[in-house]
Amino acid sequence: MAPAVRGLKSLVWQKLKSLVFDDCRKEEEWKIILLDDYTTKLLSLCCKMTDLLAEGITVVENVYKNREPVPHMKAIYFITPTKKSVDGLIDDFITKSSSRYKAAYVYFTDFCPDNLFNKIKSSCAKSIRRCKEINISFFPYESQVQKAEMHSDTHYYSEAPKPCPLLGVVELTVNVSHKSFLSSSNLMSIARVRTLTYTKWWVFTLNVPDAFYRCYSPTLEKTKDKDAVMQVMAEQIVTLCATLDENPGVRYKSGPSDKASKLAQLVEKSLENYYKTDEKSQIKAKTHSQLIIIDRGFDPVSTVLHELTFQAMAYDLLPIENDTYKYKTEGPAGKEREAILEEDDELWVKIRHKHIADVIEEIPKLLKEVSSKRKATEGKLSISALAQLMKKMPHYRKEISRQVVHLNLAEDCMSKFKSNIERLCKTEQDLALGTDAEGQKVKDSMRVLLPVLLNKSHESYDKIRAILLYIFSTNGTTQENLDKLIQNVQIETDSDMIRNWKYLDVPVISSSAAQQHKHQRRDRSSEETYQLSRWTPIIKDVMEDAIENKLDSKDWPYCSQCPPTWNGSGAVSARQKPKASYQDERKSSARLIIFVIGGITYSEMRSAYEVSQVYKSCEVVIGSTHILTPKRLLDEVKSLSKPKDMVCIKDE
Repeated sequence: MAPAVRGLKSLVWQKLKSLVFDDCRKEEEWKIILLDDYTTKLLSLCCKMTDLLAEGITVVENVYKNREPVPHMKAIYFITPTKKSVDGLIDDFITKSSSRYKAAYVYFTDFCPDNLFNKIKSSCAKSIRRCKEINISFFPYESQVQKAEMHSDTHYYSEAPKPCPLLGVVELTVNVSHKSFLSSSNLMSIARVRTLTYTKWWVFTLNVPDAFYRCYSPTLEKTKDKDAVMQVMAEQIVTLCATLDENPGVRYKSGPSDKASKLAQLVEKSLENYYKTDEKSQIKAKTHSQLIIIDRGFDPVSTVLHELTFQAMAYDLLPIENDTYKYKTEGPAGKEREAILEEDDELWVKIRHKHIADVIEEIPKLLKEVSSKRKATEGKLSISALAQLMKKMPHYRKEISRQVVHLNLAEDCMSKFKSNIERLCKTEQDLALGTDAEGQKVKDSMRVLLPVLLNKSHESYDKIRAILLYIFSTNGTTQENLDKLIQNVQIETDSDMIRNWKYLDVPVISSSAAQQHKHQRRDRSSEETYQLSRWTPIIKDVMEDAIENKLDSKDWPYCSQCPPTWNGSGAVSARQKPKASYQDERKSSARLIIFVIGGITYSEMRSAYEVSQVYKSCEVVIGSTHILTPKRLLDEVKSLSKPKDMVCIKDE
């Protein structure tokens, strides 16, 4: 059986263990770890506090903040190679007598510029025992795995939402200075298991929140900002490939914009440089995987549609910040509570990509299954009744409380949906697809749009989204028509949310020169779907075509020699292995990596998950600079025409 793979988060953690903690390990010696904001987030995504304890870490500190000296202990500095983080390191060792720690082990996430390295060398070289670059400059965001449980000689396969399913609980209490890192949800379970997990679908981000502005703003056209951010993204993508031990064939979507082409060329060059200078000093041959780079303007429709699958709907309609959902308990003295929507929540992972209609049915069923273990309630379960149920069944408290959270979340989504969104969805779907629910062609898109614009209960953002779908469906409109739409809907102050799509090479004003480079859509007429969820993100077609070798090499050119398994036609030289051998090899090792410049949507993440469920022979990895919601994207599009010093970039 093939070795188990436990997801991108686990791979990153194993790499950190090997390159950082094992590198400076000494038995029975405890250490402090210093992190900056970036590495704090990275570590919190990949491990629990108990994992750090097992590696001999007793305290987690922020390198930017003032701290009490602990001169008898050694410190690990896991930081980004930036001036601010390096200054924090140097300040801890200004003089030998005033050093905060006994010694420093320094590990940078990426290449450290010569000027910063020389600054460290001249300031505190005598205090540093190690100084290494470990090449991890991306965030693992989500994953889905297949679980294989071993029973004698029989293998039983089922879907498992946790990358590392464990049994039994060991509670630990630790005094940690950086309190935000440690929470009750970060305590890890420990046990022996007989489970192998196989990752099928991963999501990653580069955490470059200003990349959208820097890539697409015309105000930076004649500056070095655009080239600089492209180079940074290329190097970050290479650290992902290195973590996966991949040297993929790099290809891109050709079109009016040259951004995908430029980034693809930079990634190919950076891959070549990386594998020439890796630890083995050998050039790694191209693996049987491919990396496809796509410009955000490739599919504008999926960025503004109201999506009705659970995760996408919740992040679009509710004020969820930093994956934190706030809700109030029932009753006159209802308290405000918070819940983190995270990978450790098995129920969230199980239902996040399901349609809201299925979620509304499923959660009450799960609650009744728990309650049936003790006949505490009958009929429809209310949230207040569930609170009483938790008191009566304390051993099911955690399970019930999570179900209550998602029941609240689903009800909040449905409340928004019923009040306004339901009426919008039919219009949006008709405009996006050009056909109605019965399959009849939409003859007059303006007639479909007008009821939305005339409805006073719809918010400006929703009307702007509908106008954009109208423009996308008609491949642009006239200047006169656009001005009338903006004036009649009274969105003059937000009109750049519409006009600035031209900077993404999406036609806003129609002209004979404007050409819409549409991807040939797959026929999905036989697929079962909800009438208000008929649209399929184009990226799903791309992934399926790529796996089936159907991408046209003219529209999707390679930056290097094409690996035979992904050459579109499947043709190979007579001197090469037979085609069947390549297919067999690809089944056991191939990955499809998709990167979108300028953000991905939750619907596109869901599409990658769906593809991974159908094509068992290929692991799907999808990522971008950041995760988009429709409102966030419209705000970013609006900012494109503003000067750089007037743009406020919202962090991840």
